[in-house]
Amino acid sequence: MVLSMDEIVNAICIHMAERKGVRPTDVNVELSWEEDTGYSAEVWIQGRSQYLVESNMIEAILRYLHSEYDIRAYRENVRLDLDEEITAIVNQ
Repeated sequence: MVLSMDEIVNAICIHMAERKGVRPTDVNVELSWEEDTGYSAEVWIQGRSQYLVESNMIEAILRYLHSEYDIRAYRENVRLDLDEEITAIVNQ
């Protein structure tokens, strides 16, 4: 299974909204990949920004897989990939 960049953004929005007690529509996310730091996401909530590292992003993806697809995956089953955009590859 492959999650698109939009689904990764949705997963992070939902995850951060639950953690911060706001609506998912109040969360803005920008994904990035840098050679030095790897995958990351900058998240803006109520005018404040926060950076998530790859492990935080995967945690959000795991919760999204469970809530949206009823799939219980483990960390080692999810790998972020970069081709033309960032995707998540889920092996079951």
